Amino acid sequence: MHIPDGYLSPSTCATLYALATAGWYAALRRIQRMLQARMIPLISVFAAFSFVVMMFNVPLPGGTTGHAVGVAVAAIVLGPSGAILAISIALAIQALFFGDGGITTLGANCFNMAIVGSLVAYATYRFIAAGADEKSRRRVWAAALAGYVAINASAFLAAVEFGIQPRLFHSASGTPLYAPYPLSVAIPAMMLGHLTIAGLAEAVISAGMISYLQHADIGLLRGRETFATLSPTAAPRAAQRLWVVVALLMVLTPLGILATGTAWGEWSASDFQQSDARAQIAAASHADPPAAAPSGLARLSALWTAPFPAYAPAFIHNPALGYLLSAVFGVGVLMVSYILLRRLTNRPRVRGELT
Repeated sequence: MHIPDGYLSPSTCATLYALATAGWYAALRRIQRMLQARMIPLISVFAAFSFVVMMFNVPLPGGTTGHAVGVAVAAIVLGPSGAILAISIALAIQALFFGDGGITTLGANCFNMAIVGSLVAYATYRFIAAGADEKSRRRVWAAALAGYVAINASAFLAAVEFGIQPRLFHSASGTPLYAPYPLSVAIPAMMLGHLTIAGLAEAVISAGMISYLQHADIGLLRGRETFATLSPTAAPRAAQRLWVVVALLMVLTPLGILATGTAWGEWSASDFQQSDARAQIAAASHADPPAAAPSGLARLSALWTAPFPAYAPAFIHNPALGYLLSAVFGVGVLMVSYILLRRLTNRPRVRGELT
């Protein structure tokens, strides 16, 4: 579901960046009063949680792979605005450092997973859990359904974005310039795996985390009331308990490479010319791939080279160790960023400083 560079036209990318920017702006405006003292610790930890969860690949029908996002849990605890920022931060780190998703398509990925995913998850959860006690099992089921619906909504949007490319952007001879498959191929290929395996994975993670919070820190399930009453010191303490969960998941991330195969629509330009990869593309799409990568796809795919592509640092020869160290690095970036932001926001003002 991480759309790489080259699969969407520049105009599509620009449009989705504009939509994502509007979502980011609205989210920041909505939480700006709470950001300094209360939201930074929890946004940071949920960004780390999402980053790590997305490293656990699961096998999907057709020989491809998928993953959960962790968007429902973030939306339930932080509200949609906080979740939008947390998931967007995780996606940005994945794109910049690991090449998981493109730079030109970061707006699209954030719009699909962070913005639409958060809004759908929050609305679904609130509708199903309305009136339920904070410790009730209905809230656990509501979280599961919220996660399932949200990840499938995100996948459907990605499929549509893939599928409109051949119709809108092609050469004079009709050859696709970017993503080569039409809606009739893209939607079934994307949705089959997400309606079955990936959606269930998101549901299990969402239900499991809400059940955990019901016992470990039920105050985080009170929505907006949480941040209206949470003291500046209570937020870091709540985040510390969640950092423990992130650390445990991080240690287990090498399990994420047990599922082999590339996610649908995330093949590199060179894969279109390799016999094994072409066979996988054909099997997953139920359609023959083009003889070569579309020209626009090939051009834009070389725009950015991540320092640690595919979570595999070149200086680490053991794949499992490289994957684990990538997880440590990504989470470390988030932790350092959180510490720096906390120091900046807690910096005492000097006399005469503008307010």
